[in-house]
Amino acid sequence: MADILDRLKAALSDHYRIERELGSGGMATVCLAQDLRHERQVAVKVLRPELAAALSPERFHQESKIAANLTHPHIPPLHDSGDADGFLYYVMPLMQVTKTQHPALDLISGSLQLV
Repeated sequence: MADILDRLKAALSDHYRIERELGSGGMATVCLAQDLRHERQVAVKVLRPELAAALSPERFHQESKIAANLTHPHIPPLHDSGDADGFLYYVMPLMQVTKTQHPALDLISGSLQLV
């Protein structure tokens, strides 16, 4: 994983500074990153290489456009998406919630940063 994280850091270095991995699952890995243009922390979700290889970049971009136009209180907005050095990724706001606000977080892992 360290090799992949180093490649990802290099691939996205023009726009994002990848700080660390927040979590991973069957389809993707989520990293904490600094959006260099907007000077804010974001979550960068990167599809697993084997999934990215099976999914064409064109289809990924088409689905990203659809996701970017969704507006719902329970769907985080899509800030950015793309492909870099074979990585398919999208960028979302970093969600910061506490276990007091959402007790079910004990059962959830992923891009949520607990404070």
